[in-house]
Amino acid sequence: MQAAWSAPENLAALFPQWPALHATTEKIYDAIRHGELPYGCLGISVFRGSYVEPFQLAIRHSDLRHWMQVYYPDQKPGFLFESDGDAHEKVSFGTFLALQADRDTLLREVSTLQHHLQDILVDLRAIGLERDDLKAMVKTHGQLSDRSELTYQNIIGALLNLFLDQSPAGKPLSVFKNQAAIVDAITARHTDTPGLSKRTLDEKFAAANRSLKKNQ
Repeated sequence: MQAAWSAPENLAALFPQWPALHATTEKIYDAIRHGELPYGCLGISVFRGSYVEPFQLAIRHSDLRHWMQVYYPDQKPGFLFESDGDAHEKVSFGTFLALQADRDTLLREVSTLQHHLQDILVDLRAIGLERDDLKAMVKTHGQLSDRSELTYQNIIGALLNLFLDQSPAGKPLSVFKNQAAIVDAITARHTDTPGLSKRTLDEKFAAANRSLKKNQ
């Protein structure tokens, strides 16, 4: 690795038994630069793009083998692609530690996901209970009858007329000069209350006035 970094042109002379060594190391460096091959520093994985001194660079056996399977499937070097029996007998201690670390990481992730799943199940049960309560409420109370709706409309209409009426002496019974002022006052005090928007109030007040006039 030191020779490949400091004097790559000398690799052929330093290692005549491996004539393709320079080209091969360049392919590995290129794969690291382009994010195709995970790497680490002194045996510890680092994030893609992190700078690592060449003499500290480390590539896991399994990552290198996977990279070659994807990009160079026709090449099967013996140190990467041993028979199952040989591979089982020659597993290094470093490989064992790496596999054990991967297993521990996966176990922690599984534990975290299980906790998240339990929280989601609790939330779903709560939502289900609320839905059932709402269904029961609707079933119990049902919709307003025509008579009840007429009663409510007449009450609203009577209140509107009262607010906008005058006393026998000609004094206003309230501070509101017209229906629009009442609507503005309600929407200003209840901006986030469902059912009290200006459009809804205008519609309900108009219906109440028609109902009251019709039944007078």
